[in-house]
Amino acid sequence: MAVEPDWEARYRRMASSFASARRALRVLRYYSYLLPRHGLALDLACGLGANARLLASRGLEVYAWDSAAAAIDRLQALAAAEAVHVHAAVRDVVLQPPEPEQFDIIVVGYFLERSLVPAIIAGLRPGGLLYYQSWTVEATDSEYGPRQRQWCLEPGELLGLYARLTPLIYREEGGTGDCSRGLRGQAYLVARKPRVPGDMIGRAGHADPAQ
Repeated sequence: MAVEPDWEARYRRMASSFASARRALRVLRYYSYLLPRHGLALDLACGLGANARLLASRGLEVYAWDSAAAAIDRLQALAAAEAVHVHAAVRDVVLQPPEPEQFDIIVVGYFLERSLVPAIIAGLRPGGLLYYQSWTVEATDSEYGPRQRQWCLEPGELLGLYARLTPLIYREEGGTGDCSRGLRGQAYLVARKPRVPGDMIGRAGHADPAQ
């Protein structure tokens, strides 16, 4: 049985350097133009909160939850340095998921907890957006990403997990073509919660901007 990583210890080791803060997810950076001008956003399992800080810089009211206290402490310091406000809290998102229809935006990065998918979908308000990016099974053969298959998406799994949402953007390249280029070992999705039952138009995703 695979042992989950000790995220508290990892973030504690990062605490001495501002350079340890990662950039926001590619899917959020590339498709930030889809964000509403106002609303309530959640960076779920936020880590150091790069996504939360980007969302806050866009004028959204942002919550950021993570079970690692060291990560939340670091996020608050980074947010203060960038002069943005984030409601950051230590919270086990599996035991305490979002309340139904609580958020206009939910962002999830490199956190695959399949049992949480129904709560994430329920946590979006009608018309709300999910931004999701995580490792795929191809990542287990690279120097990046988890080594255990259970923490990686299977081919096409991401679309299936969030089939109740309308996909606006989807990208997963697997091992097709020249693997030295493109997005490898990862998949991402931007999807909208239907405003009314049966509102599932626009099922085709769109490619990335030119690299």
